[in-house]
Amino acid sequence: MGAAMALELEALQAQIQRILQSKAFRTSEVQRNLLAYLAEKSISGNADALKEYTVGLDVFGKPASYDPRQESTVRMHVARLRQKLAEYYRMEGAGDPVIVDLPKGGFKMTFEPKPPERRLGETPAIVEVPRPRYRRERILAAACGVAVTCAVLLAAALWRFERALPPQTAPPAWTPELRQLWAPILASNRPLVICLSSVSSGSTVFGTASGAFLLGQFLGQRKQDIQLTPSDQLSMPEIAMGNVVFVGPASGKGALRAVPMDQQIVLENNGVRNLKPQPGEPDFLPDRPPRDPQDSADSYALISHVPGLVGDGELLYFSGNQVPAVSGAVQAFTDAKFARVLLAKMKLHDGGLPHFYQLVLKVRSMDDMPIDFAYVFHKEIRPARTQASVARW
Repeated sequence: MGAAMALELEALQAQIQRILQSKAFRTSEVQRNLLAYLAEKSISGNADALKEYTVGLDVFGKPASYDPRQESTVRMHVARLRQKLAEYYRMEGAGDPVIVDLPKGGFKMTFEPKPPERRLGETPAIVEVPRPRYRRERILAAACGVAVTCAVLLAAALWRFERALPPQTAPPAWTPELRQLWAPILASNRPLVICLSSVSSGSTVFGTASGAFLLGQFLGQRKQDIQLTPSDQLSMPEIAMGNVVFVGPASGKGALRAVPMDQQIVLENNGVRNLKPQPGEPDFLPDRPPRDPQDSADSYALISHVPGLVGDGELLYFSGNQVPAVSGAVQAFTDAKFARVLLAKMKLHDGGLPHFYQLVLKVRSMDDMPIDFAYVFHKEIRPARTQASVARW
């Protein structure tokens, strides 16, 4: 029994070291320290007694006067750690024998052997299916055209991520609220195009590619033959004949610039501008960078649902100036719980939603990864020519 326990302890420690040395954690000393600390406490059986105050003192060097009720540093970094662990197992750690997790509600880590049926080496049929492989290669090729080398590297990472997903992974939840949000896009028989911004600013390209990948997973369960294209290769016939979901900064060259938009809210270089503020509405919302490496950042996402050419079709824009603003906007719009929040905030007197609108979200992030998003305000758009009512999806 003692030898078995020692072997198990050795395996757990080896797994923690494997994660600490991974690319996902290599660039964040704070996250490495937090992971090592919580893992040691969990393995030794002392994690149940951990308090936020203790973690703040031991890991982040907070003074004795530190008050967790007034400062959220520990909570933010613990939430970030959960996301980085998930990111690690989706990519680098897809074949690891031990799954390390940090359940919500405490600081105790769990260690579970990976089920054999979820290992890639034992599910070769998933790799050999020709049609999904062809679609993945199309997504990879399109993403490579988004920008320069950074986009190519990210697209390759997304390719590995999708191949690493276990075949038993359940599709995202599809609730009545999500159906109502997406009904204008999905109820139509028009082709659906996911358009990636070709504005290679160097930062938003990562949010653009990851947002597009998430949309592909989400919409792929509900719509057949989704096309993916960079914005500078999108043609006017594609806009005229289809519905377009645009991911990234709504600027640059290409056919999208020729689409008229009755904008009441616009992106500026460092935030979101409200062109027609109503009483109680802000006229400008500035993005806020982190004050220090341990701090979170705030950025604003702008979601615009507008009519297509001559009032036909649907155009949905997920845009923002920062990496997490773009990917956070897509996450918010595909999250079942947040969909209920949006419907409660945006519903009309008859219980429906505005057909066309602009919506501002506040996205909180750490290390360029969204950890929270919140509704700020929205404005209904009333085009001169409105479409017929969209059937319930």
